[in-house]
Amino acid sequence: MINITLKQLRYFEALARHGHFGRAAQDCAISQPALSVQVRQLETELNVQLVERSARAARLTPVGEELVLRARDILASVDGLSDVARAAQGTLSGRLRLGVIPTIAPYLLPRLLSSLTKRHPQLDVHIRETVTSRLIAELSEGRIDAALVALPISESTFEEIALFDEAMMLVRPAADTNAPVPTAADLVEMRLLLLEEGHCFRDQALSFCGTGRGAGLDGSSLSTLVQMVGAGQGVTLIPEMAVGVETLSAPVDVVPLPGAEIGRTVGMIWRRTSPLAGELTGLADLVRDAAQLNPGKNRTTEMASWS
Repeated sequence: MINITLKQLRYFEALARHGHFGRAAQDCAISQPALSVQVRQLETELNVQLVERSARAARLTPVGEELVLRARDILASVDGLSDVARAAQGTLSGRLRLGVIPTIAPYLLPRLLSSLTKRHPQLDVHIRETVTSRLIAELSEGRIDAALVALPISESTFEEIALFDEAMMLVRPAADTNAPVPTAADLVEMRLLLLEEGHCFRDQALSFCGTGRGAGLDGSSLSTLVQMVGAGQGVTLIPEMAVGVETLSAPVDVVPLPGAEIGRTVGMIWRRTSPLAGELTGLADLVRDAAQLNPGKNRTTEMASWS
């Protein structure tokens, strides 16, 4: 009789996802030797090699590739049991795994988490911050319960609910404070600094400007882009919610772009089959309330400039 454990399956799935023992162990919050031992024990129980080991990476064998798919199905089913039990309580409680894209997380989460702590003290929130494509994959695989993203996602297996709209703001050097506000066509001719590939806000900015690329600086965060603008290296676009945080320590001017009153629609998505749908709808209301209190939302018509 094969005697395998859920712990072994979870560690094996993490290893398959990361392709590296160290990163998988970090993701599972255990030591690398402990994870390695569990994967070895799984291989022993199944009497098959699942992982091809090397000094720099861990690659799944053909059998490992097949078995990790089955392992994910098993883990998703087990997590589903927990979801059903939580849904039966009729309130937000237990562990909630919430994904958030990087252009939302730093600006909305502080207020949202504060509100959640006060209203649902029994809730244990786990935040996963990464780009949209990864959140979609993790939501599909059952590794997160819901995600805050820019809509639309248009996945038939997901429920999506719009929460609020926000403008796209132009950040330019403080020396340009009294200059005319450029149009989208003007931005094509300017040194436009953008987030690196993979960020949906980059795609939205390029779409608005009608161009296929930025000026050669692909930043990893909005903070980096704003600081570069303050140093006179170009201009950038940021979502309205980020203004109150990102522009406080840089000599920049922030203005709404003509025709960009709605830069993006922020919403929440979850699996249509999730038994937590009712509770997640309530969570969406809390997110909407938190967005109304966001300090960046109050600076659309009265922007602070450095001189």
